[in-house]
Amino acid sequence: MMKPTLLLSDLHLAADRTATLAAFHAFARGPARDAAAVYVLGDLFDAWIGDDQRREPYARSIVRSLRGISDAGIALFIAHGNRDFLLGDDFATDAGATLLDEQTIIDLCGTPTLLTHGDEFCTGDAEYQRFRAFARQPRHQRKFLLLPYVLRRLIGARLRGGSRAATARKPESILDVTAAAVENAFRSRVVSRIIHGHTHRPHRHSSRIDGRACERIVLSDWDDHGHYLAVDAAGIHDRRIDG
Repeated sequence: MMKPTLLLSDLHLAADRTATLAAFHAFARGPARDAAAVYVLGDLFDAWIGDDQRREPYARSIVRSLRGISDAGIALFIAHGNRDFLLGDDFATDAGATLLDEQTIIDLCGTPTLLTHGDEFCTGDAEYQRFRAFARQPRHQRKFLLLPYVLRRLIGARLRGGSRAATARKPESILDVTAAAVENAFRSRVVSRIIHGHTHRPHRHSSRIDGRACERIVLSDWDDHGHYLAVDAAGIHDRRIDG
């Protein structure tokens, strides 16, 4: 029997999100151990200010759970999100995970599928895209990571507060992906399926690009329980897990 490939995104794990943490650990102990592969498509953490964050108790517990998946022989892949783009090699080594490029194409049960966090498709939000371009530059990341950990925590908290306030002011229309960005990805990457997260608007979208049937699947964010997709030869299945 073919084991499923599991895909999830936008867990936003943090020390004060106890129900979500419990759901994640239940996922890592249960469904993840019976998968062909596990793909976390960004924002595993609500914030990540450098791999020395691993010393925080809640972060250590997450790394241990991830390591349990990989030690069970399950291929584990993690993409950077807009909240945890500073996940680095030390984290990946401890977790036994492979960090993905911004966009990754896999053969998912016979269908060429593009996997990504998805924030690069939100091109209508020019303010965010400017910040994204700045924050993803390696030289800026190196400078930030040289700062003391306590200072990085303060800066991170301030940035998250500013982001929440800015998002609340923006019209809903610019917080979602743009059709042009998605169509360009289908054309340039020559795939018929895209799976991403980021927008917190789970849905399966069908379209035709240059006469070709295409599908875009948006993963759900996690709240007091978890959500993931299980993909196998029988199809694509939505799954929920509690703590």
